[in-house]
Amino acid sequence: MHHNGLVLGVIGGSGFYTFFGSDSRDVHVETPYGDPSAAVTVGTVGEHEVAFLPRHGAQHEYSAHTVPYRANMWALRKLGVRRVFAPCAVGSLTHELGPGTVAVPDQLVDRTRGRADTYFDSGAIHVDFADPYCPTLRAAATGQPGVVDGGTMVVIQGPRFSTRAESRWFASAGFTLVNMTGYPEAVLARELEICYAAIALVTDLDAGIDVGEGVKAVDVFAQFEQHMELLKNLVRDAIARVAIQRTCTHCLAHTGVTLPLELP
Repeated sequence: MHHNGLVLGVIGGSGFYTFFGSDSRDVHVETPYGDPSAAVTVGTVGEHEVAFLPRHGAQHEYSAHTVPYRANMWALRKLGVRRVFAPCAVGSLTHELGPGTVAVPDQLVDRTRGRADTYFDSGAIHVDFADPYCPTLRAAATGQPGVVDGGTMVVIQGPRFSTRAESRWFASAGFTLVNMTGYPEAVLARELEICYAAIALVTDLDAGIDVGEGVKAVDVFAQFEQHMELLKNLVRDAIARVAIQRTCTHCLAHTGVTLPLELP
């Protein structure tokens, strides 16, 4: 399973519950944080061995605020995954990014509450998170036609959608995408020294942006389904393009912390 410690992982968002054909195997991983959302499926994409985990479970059992984020990231890391592409569904806060657009955000704003978002519950461990996404993985994901490079993704608590006033507030602050699952996933990856990049599929314009009826979950899922093959192909393409060398710094090196992981 270990290719220079660079095994790739994909965490699938809403509607993105499978990634391989029949040629894959399920691995059940136990973690100190309980079970991950589902078994991790291991298969190949081109020349890469890839681990896939559906964020919301195989049948969407977990809502955004109940996803076992710590168990998910730990399980992937335990299998040797060191780089993760994280496709997700997002609302757009600007008319420039309509439904069907794929964007690779470069910034994140956390508006969640009460989610377990660290593995370090003792000691003064502070990870550097100024740039939450890996530049190497972002480059692999944005090097494709039509993919929008950059954007600020605000992560709301959910499971409700935003009010019109919240949408207008986010848009006026310059945020471009709104999502429910991008945090704490990104920071947990950073704590485990996993390179991480979100790949966001726009499913709707957020409530405050249009005078329409607001966002309906059924429409979001319909949009996601309509663009699912496109998104899977973009992820496959990103995997094929990813540079072998990691350009990231190891954020824990200077903290003197070693994670209690029985793995590389």
